[in-house]
Amino acid sequence: MEYSINKLSKMSGVSTRTLRYYGEIGLLKPARAASSGYRIYSQDQVDVLQQILFFRELEFSLDEIKKLLTDPGFDRQQAFENHLHSLQNKQERLGALIENVKCSLSAMKGEITMSDQEKFAGFAQKLIDENEQKYGTEIRAKYGDKAVDDSNAHLKGMTKDQYEQSEKLRIELEEKLMKAFEAGDPSGELAHKACELHKQWLCIFYPNYSKEYHRGLADMYVADERFKANYEKLGVGCTEFFRNAIIAYAK
Repeated sequence: MEYSINKLSKMSGVSTRTLRYYGEIGLLKPARAASSGYRIYSQDQVDVLQQILFFRELEFSLDEIKKLLTDPGFDRQQAFENHLHSLQNKQERLGALIENVKCSLSAMKGEITMSDQEKFAGFAQKLIDENEQKYGTEIRAKYGDKAVDDSNAHLKGMTKDQYEQSEKLRIELEEKLMKAFEAGDPSGELAHKACELHKQWLCIFYPNYSKEYHRGLADMYVADERFKANYEKLGVGCTEFFRNAIIAYAK
């Protein structure tokens, strides 16, 4: 089967404007152009568009999707198995949030009493699922399933105060790291303080903290573009600076 851009748009629910944009950025180029000049899409492009929509549903950026689809090692069947796992997790999380809303309504009516921890049921799972989606494969390969599962179990049991503390530490860390990066000394006092804040933040999420773990995570920040982006937003080269600072700190 072949489809014009209008037919593909109606079938997929993706606007013709978006399809044209996908073509412009090299994400979904048409198979050919008809003599009239219209874009023609073949079965291959239909399958790619389906894949794109799954990735978008899971909140991947267009840059991330393009990198995945153009990777010579990309395995479409494995990608669908990952999609299935992610969507099932999302379904479970939505179920937990629906139950949370029902319980909250019952509590407002005085029918039940909810603990502070119960009020956040479902939200911690969202964070766990997002981390698994983005980093799960690398983290599990490097540190093992048990370490990751223990960390996830710990995260599920976090209280509201612990979560708020983690956010406060994250903000303080970024502010301190930016100042240290501007100073330019990964072994300096500012960098040391940034690493100390990072350690405190890690200990909230990963109770089995060790210097070896800290150093390994620092190397992963540099090696993996998804991790790297978290600190490159503070300045180009900041991730490598942070890695060097952590190595100095861990000594």
